[in-house]
Amino acid sequence: FAFDMSSVPKHLLYLIPLFCRCMTEMGTKSEDFVELTERIGRKTGGISAYSFTSPLKEEEKPCAYIIVRGKATRDKFAEYCEIVEDIVKNVELNNKDRLKQMVFETIAGQEAAIVGRGHSYAMGRLGAQRGIANAASEQMGGISNYLAMKELAEKIESDWDSVLSDLQLLRQAVFKKEGMLVNLTADEATLTSIESQVDGFVSALPGAAPTDLAVQGSDLAWYTGEDSSLLLPKENELLLVPTQVNYVAKGTNLYTDTDYAPHGSSVVISKYLSTTWLWDRVRVVGGAYGGFCSFDNTSGMFSFMSYRDPNLTKTIDNYDGSTGFLKELTLDEDELTKSIIATIGDIDSYQLPDSKGYTAFMRHLLKVSDEERQQRRDEILGTTLKDFKDFGEALESAMANNSQVCAVTSKDMASQATEEKRDLSFVSKQIL
Repeated sequence: FAFDMSSVPKHLLYLIPLFCRCMTEMGTKSEDFVELTERIGRKTGGISAYSFTSPLKEEEKPCAYIIVRGKATRDKFAEYCEIVEDIVKNVELNNKDRLKQMVFETIAGQEAAIVGRGHSYAMGRLGAQRGIANAASEQMGGISNYLAMKELAEKIESDWDSVLSDLQLLRQAVFKKEGMLVNLTADEATLTSIESQVDGFVSALPGAAPTDLAVQGSDLAWYTGEDSSLLLPKENELLLVPTQVNYVAKGTNLYTDTDYAPHGSSVVISKYLSTTWLWDRVRVVGGAYGGFCSFDNTSGMFSFMSYRDPNLTKTIDNYDGSTGFLKELTLDEDELTKSIIATIGDIDSYQLPDSKGYTAFMRHLLKVSDEERQQRRDEILGTTLKDFKDFGEALESAMANNSQVCAVTSKDMASQATEEKRDLSFVSKQIL
């Protein structure tokens, strides 16, 4: 069951991940957390709640849903629906001690993650400078969320009523029939037999969010792509944490900063760049545990990332050198064929039925048609050396016109980088 976030005000986006945890970890009016967990374990194959946010191709409006997902056998599906309905309607949000414990758990997990996999946080910051969907994701799971959780921990003690009110507002804003989608994966006989149970669950939901919600229209404009205030300022950031290694990210957008058009060959090229130039320069020579890149075909965002990297400015130089590598590349037919086969292998990886159904649902949410998928596949299979060189030229132009760097690093390394790369005008921010 996917519930759209059209009625969620932007100032409460930071609460969404915690709210999703509350669905299965706070209990209900009639059951405590342990009893609910045991009931889910007895009757189902598991239930989870989480947010999904993504850009949409050629749209400012983000795709944003809270998804309640689970598994159940045919004879237990009615009880599965009863549990989800119970959680949606009767989740016990008024438990200050339990929520405070969850907030502290979240903060501890985030602190470990920022130090342990800082590249994802650095890339999240760069994405949040470019698009509303990525900015919303950063509010819900990036550095901004970590800072908001620390403030929430204090607010729970000083103003619990306000926190409870915000959580209750989220429940009213999210769980409604309007904008809701249902995705079921089963054999035909099972789908036919559970149709009435699904209808019963959906009909029990409110038709729309209450009209008296204390939310101003401007607070909802982020969902339609009309409010750019969520975007982070475009700047080169150094996020300071206690660490002996660096996580260095650099990003640009090929769709907005150049006239590059979406093409399936970009998947082959970005994978090849990761396993050749970046592997050799960032990992083998530079000593990082990992160096790679990714290209988002939907938004046009191209990203470089390094993992547990002893270097900072040298890694940035290696990122910049990748464009020349692509432009001057010589590739024989055998090596090109191997790169194409490796890429197709990733796309055609084996999936169990539940994964197939979920993947089809994601394509529906992102408005990816079968025709587009076939076109992308044909473009991947038809990748040529000229595509590599054209991509290198577009990437060089985008990086020269409009690119930013974000690194999770130590105070000493930040001082050194600021001195070595004065032209980047780094802004240092103490995080931990």
